[in-house]
Amino acid sequence: MTVKHLAHRGYAVVAVAAATAVLLLPATSAEASGGKLTHQQAAAKLRSAGVSWTSSGHCSDRNRKTCTSFSQINSGTVDGIIAFKRAGGCRITITGGTETGHAGGRYSHWNGYKVDITPTTCVTRYIKRHYDYIGRRGDGAPMYRTPAGNVYANEGNHWDITYK
Repeated sequence: MTVKHLAHRGYAVVAVAAATAVLLLPATSAEASGGKLTHQQAAAKLRSAGVSWTSSGHCSDRNRKTCTSFSQINSGTVDGIIAFKRAGGCRITITGGTETGHAGGRYSHWNGYKVDITPTTCVTRYIKRHYDYIGRRGDGAPMYRTPAGNVYANEGNHWDITYK
């Protein structure tokens, strides 16, 4: 495996003594997820990749649950949804980001690990054909896991996606 491959699989790669040796350590969640982005930074990356978003409140205030915010989203989450769009060739519309009103926890929306997207036929078909079904979540949502360990849960009116 190449160093790039190992880094992509979640290992922190540290070069020692001018490339004489390489030490591999499991990456922490913060390292694997990348840095935090502002709403504006994330929106610009998403827009340039053709990913759209909507908000029932027509706003981006992180502290209002009717908004769709990207404030404090992990760059890895943004990169993940962009990679999903490119791989599947589907139209992607984000309906939930880091705004309040979602369930808590370490890998939560608020902490920047999750987005919700519209469940189009293209999106659902791609997920079911390419990812492994891993059972149902406690709320009954069927879950699918990618080879990278990201989890897509079908909540009916949206896909809840966790990028670790």
